[in-house]
Amino acid sequence: MDGSTADLERMNDLEALMWRLEDDPYLSSTFANISFFDRSPDPVRLRARLWRASRVVERLRRRVVDAPLGQPPHWEDDPDFDLDRHLRFVTLPPGSTDADVRRIATGIVAKPFDRSRPLWEFTVIEGLPDGRAAMVQKMHHTITDGVGGVRMSVEFIDLERDAPEPPPVDDGPPGPEKPSEAEHPGADPWRSARELLGSVTRRGVDAAGSLVSSVSEWVRDPAHLADLIAGLPAETAATARSLARQLAVLDGHRSPLWGARSLDRALETFEIPLAEVKAAAERHGVSVNDVFVAAAAGGAGRYHRDRGVEVDELRISMPVSNRSDRSVGGNSFTPTRVLVSTSADPVQRLSEIHARLSVAKTEKAMQLTSSVAGLANLVPQPLLVRLFRQQVATVDFATSNVRAAPFDLFIAGALMEGNYPIGPIGGTAWNITTMSYRGNLDIGLHVDTAAVEDPSDLASAIRESFAEILEEG
Repeated sequence: MDGSTADLERMNDLEALMWRLEDDPYLSSTFANISFFDRSPDPVRLRARLWRASRVVERLRRRVVDAPLGQPPHWEDDPDFDLDRHLRFVTLPPGSTDADVRRIATGIVAKPFDRSRPLWEFTVIEGLPDGRAAMVQKMHHTITDGVGGVRMSVEFIDLERDAPEPPPVDDGPPGPEKPSEAEHPGADPWRSARELLGSVTRRGVDAAGSLVSSVSEWVRDPAHLADLIAGLPAETAATARSLARQLAVLDGHRSPLWGARSLDRALETFEIPLAEVKAAAERHGVSVNDVFVAAAAGGAGRYHRDRGVEVDELRISMPVSNRSDRSVGGNSFTPTRVLVSTSADPVQRLSEIHARLSVAKTEKAMQLTSSVAGLANLVPQPLLVRLFRQQVATVDFATSNVRAAPFDLFIAGALMEGNYPIGPIGGTAWNITTMSYRGNLDIGLHVDTAAVEDPSDLASAIRESFAEILEEG
């Protein structure tokens, strides 16, 4: 790579935003998962496969280079790439359990990446009873999102224990990736702003632009906001209202219990039979994700009621995947926020959540995520971090749902028995992410222990909430 502008692989606007926000550790976008195996992966085979993957998926060998305000960072090959900085093996002391793996995993995820190196790290943990092992796979969100991560894992996952090795790849430097201007508009720092204003309206650009830049102030003045929107064309008005709903939430989180924040973490894992979840979804005419979110919200409500606190609604954040291709790297999702019911009646709660998620997934503002992120990247760093801390303070917990494989998978000769995601908390009280694998929803509950004092109680409440929904006729 000669370093010319045309050769640079730039972050898209959403990736650049996530990167800049990590000046605040509370806003870290690092995610991970714990894979449990029937035996330890063969270190020689694993190392060879990860080396190959780093040639196929170029961001695994690339580091981030910052750029001036208004320009997105770009990726460049790490001239000192060393696989041993990214693949580690540790051995547990005798008598260790899966709980020790979870404890180690939370520490690994909490530790910031060396930002001068490629942003990923795999740690094999040996010494579990009966010869079992685990692996913590940690990755920065700027490399890829959850869906892309699953596709990326194809480079080191097999469908049988003794699968033949894939064909070799060229071990020379990967060639420069030249993204299209449509995908990476960073060459023009003001393009995103113009696109946003142009998308909002072809008439009344000044009014629509003012809405975007001052939406928080106007939401505090409903009459002013209504007058402004009334003066826009119908399609523009709908988009403006959608932007206001997503960008100008001002009322704070809803939980009276989960107000504290820290960098202390705990992780709970469990699984729910996927066939039972699908059957419940079909009976009620909803999606698997609706059941998942309704169970999480129901558990949250139960947790509050068990402590003598009533809460009717909580606000969640939820990514909606926009991927329409088979790419493995990069990010293609839209973050959204939704108020969800915590009703003790599982059928009522499921129905209300289905209706709200259906609306959230069709928000017109979702079409403008990249442009809004591009505008945010023009904001000076201290102000940007402060604004996003204010926004995440409106969210009680985060959710995500990722599909994996319904059949057995192997890594370097070891059967993967379970695969539990560790989603980024991102300034909320907790993150619950599910990954479907081998007929189960494998669920990771990643908790800020300053907010939730009893993570195991919350996990139990969510499992009970699942049981209620699955038992309902």
